[in-house]
Amino acid sequence: MQHLREAAAYIQANSQAFQPETGIILGTGLGALANEVDVEHEISYADIPHFPVSTVESHAGRLLLGRMAGKKVAVLQGRFHYYEGYTMQQVAMPVRVLKLLGIARLLVSNAAGGLNPDFNLADLMLIDDHINLQPTNPLIGANLDEMGPRFPDMFAPYDADLLRRAEAAAQALGQAGTTRRGVYASVPGPMLETPAEYRYLRTIGADAVGMSTVPEVIAARHLNLPVLAVSVITDLCAPGHLKPVVLADIFAAAGAAEPRLTALIKAVVAGL
Repeated sequence: MQHLREAAAYIQANSQAFQPETGIILGTGLGALANEVDVEHEISYADIPHFPVSTVESHAGRLLLGRMAGKKVAVLQGRFHYYEGYTMQQVAMPVRVLKLLGIARLLVSNAAGGLNPDFNLADLMLIDDHINLQPTNPLIGANLDEMGPRFPDMFAPYDADLLRRAEAAAQALGQAGTTRRGVYASVPGPMLETPAEYRYLRTIGADAVGMSTVPEVIAARHLNLPVLAVSVITDLCAPGHLKPVVLADIFAAAGAAEPRLTALIKAVVAGL
């Protein structure tokens, strides 16, 4: 708690006590949404006490405080992953710090492999449930009673109202044909899955797979923060579509989807 408070205090001291209403986490190749923010304060992760530093390509490592569609937002331009060598407490730290700054909800994006054979490259998937295959989670250890209960309920980890708003926004934007709903499986990485592992993940009910998001969502639900999470399908993992993955192709697919993701998130924020 002391580290969380010190990080939040630093941000407040360097942002004229800016109080965001909505937190947004940008995933791999999805940093352009930051261009939609009227930035009032920009803080490098490296300057925030106790904050981790992004080590993954395309994760800029900046906290942006400002307004999107007239609403106060805090945008994490880059996230942290367990595979980078961070603890789950470090992975979840930004969510907890944003809560101390005052956010009332969390919006999350990620790049993911599509397991559902009906999905197409660069589709958006609204996550409506998840399967946690990470080896641990940010609630292991002594409970932070000031943050939330020892045994938080995960019956509805993704907020029904935010999902309805996102679906309505997709419809209004003409994106209904490329916006899906589904279950996200979170794995530790950093290696991608074998064909047998892809088949297994589909068999147990996953529509997409990635290496992030779920630890942050667990922390958010512990904090009683409503969550909306969106995956961009950057490679296809269903039988008949599998091939060796090239990182440049993932970035290209993310780039193709980015304008639609940006419009969707902006529309959701505008309606809050």
